[in-house]
Amino acid sequence: MFIEELSLRNYRNYENVSLSFRNKVNVLIGENAQGKTNVMESIYVLAMAKSHRTSTDKDLIQWDKEYAKIKGTIQKKEDRIPMELVLSKKGKKAKVNHLEQAKLSRYVGHFNVVMFAPEDLTIVKGSPQVRRRFLDMELGQVSPIYLHTLGQYMKVLQQRNSLLKKYGRQPSKLEEMYDVYTEQLVQCAVPIMAKRFQFIRLLETWAAPIHAGITRDKEALRIFYKPSVDVSAESDLTMIEAALRETFVKKREREWERGVTLAGPHRDDLTFSINDRDVQTFGSQGQQRTTALSVKLAEIELIHGEIGEYPVLLLDDVLSELDDHRQSHLLHTIQGKVQTFVTTTSTEGIHHETLEEAETFHVHQGKVTKT
Repeated sequence: MFIEELSLRNYRNYENVSLSFRNKVNVLIGENAQGKTNVMESIYVLAMAKSHRTSTDKDLIQWDKEYAKIKGTIQKKEDRIPMELVLSKKGKKAKVNHLEQAKLSRYVGHFNVVMFAPEDLTIVKGSPQVRRRFLDMELGQVSPIYLHTLGQYMKVLQQRNSLLKKYGRQPSKLEEMYDVYTEQLVQCAVPIMAKRFQFIRLLETWAAPIHAGITRDKEALRIFYKPSVDVSAESDLTMIEAALRETFVKKREREWERGVTLAGPHRDDLTFSINDRDVQTFGSQGQQRTTALSVKLAEIELIHGEIGEYPVLLLDDVLSELDDHRQSHLLHTIQGKVQTFVTTTSTEGIHHETLEEAETFHVHQGKVTKT
């Protein structure tokens, strides 16, 4: 798949712009703070209905404007799909084929993207929250059911935490609703955790050979899902459910004392190992970057394997963060098969036929011109 047309209205520093792209590499060149990343971000937001840079939608709306609108035309093997996302103080309105979608979980997945930005290097060395977000965003693209269940889980979690905070030290007022919310939380958590195990197994299947290729077979990459309860990839749904129930029984008094939910998918993590050594703790910066690159390239292949089409790749100022060998491997991998957007202040020093054949756009003060 690829994005053929993009138009922005009142988005960040773009009042009104329309762009067309070809199914190849598209390079956005400009100085910092001119709007390169805003174009890249808008493509991501069109696909995911949320930004990778901010959790506050009003940040995306141009100052003193009531709304921002992103429209795009997505070309797939069989279809040409118009998509539209309107952001306002009242919330989001999303359309696919001119039809408004009742839930965002039904919108996400029609257009697939993989974003690789400097902050994505923190997938390996950053906080568990960063890795959970990565898991949820990527899984949500290929499984609308997962996204819907996750939304339900987060809603119940919020209600359960509010209850614990309000009545944690008053058991007589807490007990009945605590059990009700715990049951609801367990029912949502089980399929989320099972899907995460499945996703990580698939991701490792793709990432391990990619990593071996980048390191010339010197390093073996493994990826592990680390739930907050005692289960493994071999655990079935019944075993996961039993483990969750047992954990909540054990943590009951601590949760009441602390006023917060202490187990569940919102406390899970991922770990990466190279040659059986934890990359977060013992890996060099180069190994951590190679791991992040391997995971991102694996995402591309995983999505292709799941939906039968390649996603659009967004490389936001990341080439300058990679050395020549990793740059070359990345550009060689995507050559000729993935529509790619690259932001950079300059292409000097980046020598690869993929960029030499690219379409170039210059960005200056919110204006984009094709060259």
